Amino acid sequence: MADIRFDGKVAIVTGAGGGLGRQHALELARRGAKVVVNDLGGSVDGSGGSSAAADAVVAEIKAFGGEAISNGSSVTDDAGVALMVKQAMDTWGRIDILIANAGILRDKSFSKMELSDFELVVNVHLMGTVKPVKAVWEIMREQNYGRIVVTTSSSGMYGNFGQSNYGAAKLGIIGFMNTIKLEGQKNNIHINAISPVAATRMTENLMPAPVLEKLKPEYVTPGVVYLASEEAPTGAILTAGAGAFALSRIYETEGVYLGEGGLSVEEVRDNWSKIADPEGQQAYVNGGEQSGKFFRKLQGG
Repeated sequence: MADIRFDGKVAIVTGAGGGLGRQHALELARRGAKVVVNDLGGSVDGSGGSSAAADAVVAEIKAFGGEAISNGSSVTDDAGVALMVKQAMDTWGRIDILIANAGILRDKSFSKMELSDFELVVNVHLMGTVKPVKAVWEIMREQNYGRIVVTTSSSGMYGNFGQSNYGAAKLGIIGFMNTIKLEGQKNNIHINAISPVAATRMTENLMPAPVLEKLKPEYVTPGVVYLASEEAPTGAILTAGAGAFALSRIYETEGVYLGEGGLSVEEVRDNWSKIADPEGQQAYVNGGEQSGKFFRKLQGG
């Protein structure tokens, strides 16, 4: 099979000044894409800002003959996001790929967390995904082509102590993706999620050095670049780390129909083992499939 190439394609990668985003931008450029390297240049907690990191990645891309421009907008700023899209369109006239990678951390147990820290993290991760997607949406619809990769996390899907804000945002991104994949189908817009485990500024203090060495960001990037390609599926949640890749899915059990007449709390309690029984459970694949199955069961089908 032929190599995956992006010749003639234009990509925006947010949070691309370092870590995962940098690797995504570099690999796309190596494969022919023209890349907008977006990075606010702030610290891990979102404070501060500098264009130096994005400029450095652009210099790397140009050094091997690629094409790239830098953008220092915050993904939460409407005017900044609009400027980022305008730069891409003014320079290259189209946008084919968006990789929403930007993020921050403000970890604390929920009892110690200020609501301002909760709101900021949700704003950066969730709205900082929604706003760039919204900004490129009509461009992709008019082209009848688009590939979007959003970034989720095991903290959202499974939980992680001290990350209620981050986890809420990351699972919210999956809810967003599950609808966008339906709305984009007729215009050949595919959206997928990456759930990465990688050694970056955001994880360097969480694991010992030997583990971090096995979790290089470049071990995640092949999965992201595939999800940004013409061959990509849509609506997939790809977990990636240390060279391992797997698909995460949301499942619904077969359940049990308890009827309507005389339905009580105790009946739910007494049938809990049947409700929770994993035998016959099915993965949620597309909007309406599982709910349709459920209502057919109510009708005796």
